[in-house]
Amino acid sequence: MMDERGWSEYRLAKECGVSQSTISNIFNRNYQPSLASLEIICKSFGITLSQFFAEGCMVELDEEQYEFFKRWKFLSPEQKQLVSELIRQFK
Repeated sequence: MMDERGWSEYRLAKECGVSQSTISNIFNRNYQPSLASLEIICKSFGITLSQFFAEGCMVELDEEQYEFFKRWKFLSPEQKQLVSELIRQFK
């Protein structure tokens, strides 16, 4: 997820409010973060712990994501294509 966003360990630490040494230890020394630390990191990425640990396509949606997909199913194929193109432009 860091690569997708172009984040360094320093940037992740700033986004999380966690020390850079803690983030560095997680990546470079196989330090296992506490669930509380992992939850803070996940929150910085906008995901839940369930989504972090999910395997395959099954993930838990947060309320905002749920509302988005609830509305998505009522769009026409043309509207879905337009929304998809718009989202791709933000990346």
